[in-house]
Amino acid sequence: MRYKLTFVAGLALGYVIGARAGRERYEQLKKSVRQFSQNPAVRNAVESAAQNGRQVTGKAFHAVSDKVGDRMPDSVAERVRSLRERTANGEDDWGTSNT
Repeated sequence: MRYKLTFVAGLALGYVIGARAGRERYEQLKKSVRQFSQNPAVRNAVESAAQNGRQVTGKAFHAVSDKVGDRMPDSVAERVRSLRERTANGEDDWGTSNT
C-alpha cells in the first residue's frame, strides 16, 4: 500500500511540475487535493492508520528490547528506558498523545 501511495503522489507531483496547462489547472488540482484531505472519511482513515502503526511499532519495540536485553550498551539501555517511560505516559516523540 505504501508503494502505491508513493507512486500516486509521485505521479501527481510529476504532473503538476510538468503540466503545461498553466496556473489554472494547478489551482484546480490544489483545490481538489485540499478537499480530499479535509474529507472526514479520509481523515478518519489516516488517524486509524497512524494508530495502528503506533500499536505495531510499540509491539515490535517491546519484543526487540526484551530479546536484546542485557546485551545493549548502557547508553542505549538508558535511552530505551526513557522511551518506555514516555510511552507509558502516553506521549510520543512529537509531544502529542497517542490517542
